[in-house]
Amino acid sequence: MKIKSLLSGTRMFFCVVVFLAIGNDAYSQGKSIKLMDKQDGTPIPDVHYTYNGQSGISDEQGVILLHLKLGETLYLSHVQYGKQSIASSDVISAGNSGILKIQEAENYLLPVTLVLVRPETGGAGTLEFSAQSKLAHDAGALLESVSSISSIRKSGTYGFEPVLRGFKYDQINLVLDGVQTASAACPNRMDPGASQVPINMITQAEILKGPYSLRYGNVFGGTINFKSSEPEFREKATPVGRLGTSYETNGTILRTEGVAGVSGKKADFRVFGAYSVGDDYTDGEGVDIAARFNRLNWGGKLGLKISEAQTLGVMVSNNFAKDVDFPALPMDLRKDNTWLINASHSATFYEHSLSTWKTSLYGTFVNHEMDNLDKVLDPRMMDAYTDASTQNYGGRTELRFNFDRSHVFAGLDYRSESAEGHRTREMLMGPMAGKVFIDNVWQDAEVHRSGLFGEWHVHRTGYQLVFSGRLDMNNSTVNDPDARFSSIYNDLESNTVHPSLSVGGTRFFNEKISLGLWLGRASRSAGIAERYINQFPVGLDPYEMLGNPNLDPEINNQVDLILAFQEGSMRLDINVFASALRDYISSEIRPDLQPAMSSAPGVRQFVNIDKALMTGFEGSWKQQFSDNLSHDLSVAFTYGQNKDADEALPEIPPLDVRYRLTGSFADNKIRPEILLRHSFKQDRVATSYGETKTPEFTVVDAKIAWQISAPLSLSGGVLNLLDTAYYEHLARSVRSAEARPIYSPGRSFYITLSLNFL
Repeated sequence: MKIKSLLSGTRMFFCVVVFLAIGNDAYSQGKSIKLMDKQDGTPIPDVHYTYNGQSGISDEQGVILLHLKLGETLYLSHVQYGKQSIASSDVISAGNSGILKIQEAENYLLPVTLVLVRPETGGAGTLEFSAQSKLAHDAGALLESVSSISSIRKSGTYGFEPVLRGFKYDQINLVLDGVQTASAACPNRMDPGASQVPINMITQAEILKGPYSLRYGNVFGGTINFKSSEPEFREKATPVGRLGTSYETNGTILRTEGVAGVSGKKADFRVFGAYSVGDDYTDGEGVDIAARFNRLNWGGKLGLKISEAQTLGVMVSNNFAKDVDFPALPMDLRKDNTWLINASHSATFYEHSLSTWKTSLYGTFVNHEMDNLDKVLDPRMMDAYTDASTQNYGGRTELRFNFDRSHVFAGLDYRSESAEGHRTREMLMGPMAGKVFIDNVWQDAEVHRSGLFGEWHVHRTGYQLVFSGRLDMNNSTVNDPDARFSSIYNDLESNTVHPSLSVGGTRFFNEKISLGLWLGRASRSAGIAERYINQFPVGLDPYEMLGNPNLDPEINNQVDLILAFQEGSMRLDINVFASALRDYISSEIRPDLQPAMSSAPGVRQFVNIDKALMTGFEGSWKQQFSDNLSHDLSVAFTYGQNKDADEALPEIPPLDVRYRLTGSFADNKIRPEILLRHSFKQDRVATSYGETKTPEFTVVDAKIAWQISAPLSLSGGVLNLLDTAYYEHLARSVRSAEARPIYSPGRSFYITLSLNFL
């Protein structure tokens, strides 16, 4: 029996060895793989590839030859598709099928930054703390992970307003899925568009810097495009879901989010929701900062595959916030209720010059209420309440045509924005006690924008050129003008036409070095607040702002120079930019006008200044030291100057340096991380706006993520490890006798748990 058992074991061992040898030999055989576009199935020539010591370029039919080996990653590089890494399992599958489909990187060569919010399963960024990102309750705060973006803060935890390279408000085109917008109903912008984004349904934020990519609307200083998840169709109906929760100690912040649905062959339906609540936090000096917030987001998304070439999509989302503290403003948010509705259709055409046709329609409805009832006022001269709303309608349709080594985008879009609201003031003291005043804040204003756009990408071996153009028609008016406002201006309507043009390209000198140059000219008309705000304190200082319907369009003439160097696992990027601004929209004090409220020092009127300048740079250095250790160093700086007044432009963030050290252990299941950020002092300030200098500071965060199993992950860490007392340059000051800036939170511990079956 023992001899028989031994012989059986020997035979088994011999069979296993033979099987493995055959298997390894099979994988080592040369396999022809055809590289094809994921969208339209066309072959992709001139793709540089590196794989297990092999390298080459795909032929005219997109074919490459690989000797497959388990565990090896395929690296691809192409002027149109960017740099991509293909996991070993996908390479083996491609070897068996003979086809590998890759996704085009449409904006790869532009001055662009991608913030990965929810990486795809199995992707290289699976543990980039994505669970914590999905739980974020404010997209503005999430964007601060990019060194070139800062935020105007009027609250400690809510309503962060993105500032990109010094451009802000309507100078930034912020959209959802390339089309949908949300306008702040609050005159003080407690509810900026970024605060309305349903983060847990977003996969990435695409940050396009400068006036170069003109496809997503009238862009002046840059575009921030939040992309929601695409529908996933499966051969067999499969339930999908995700559930996450986190707790943060400083401010007792509790966050939860979840997704549940079914993915089938013809339909993909998901419902989603997120709830976050927090209280006051303590800063690094031990001072309590008013920071209450309460936010609920919920909705659903449906994708239908109506044929092999056509899909329909519908998403409905509701954001509801209440009882949010804004210590830098005269009122607090009492209630903000926003609905976002959009529908889309996509068609793919095979073996035609017309490749795709995508159309989207949307509506956004914001209802906002705020008051001063919770403000500690001594003496309390009055009670104030504001009820305001905005509505946005619009749509976009875009065609893509593929030609020999070039492709073209062409389309049109439309946006309609309206705002109305009134402030009620009940006088409690003085000779006017008992009287009630009603202020017409928005005057039922409207702005309508229609646009035609086109973008031509030319591909040649070693370089790519992009020509982009746009023509916008802008019309604005008011339906309920205030008598005092009408007495200042004779004409309250405006009709303007805006041509915008850009040209740029990137030259690949070899596999290591590339150089890009981009030139653009864009103009934009003033937004609703700049044209029609009716004496409301919405700026940096407490002056009441007066809109100006006679503003000229502001113009941005910009250039970006981009140098990239990559060798092995090291990559260096340097981006230098300069913007010559004409008719820049600013403001000036009008001593001849009286403020509506005695607490305001005066009235500021929006005006054009002849010349202004913004210039600066961004740089990053990324390197994979080993299989277990990598780092990322980034730096960003902007210089802004009002050439007319010979002083700095207001609200320009200082030089910012960040260093991230990341580890990867236990087969990438455990990832510790240390992040150091140093913000230099900002002593270039606009004193005419009451702007003050900001001291430098250094903040250290520490994190660790653990992939417990395929669906289950756990992460935690400490924010502001050294309990540094600091405040951002763009943080507004608390309205009190001391006028102390809103300091950021002191040391805070957090933990996050996520269960993912998507």
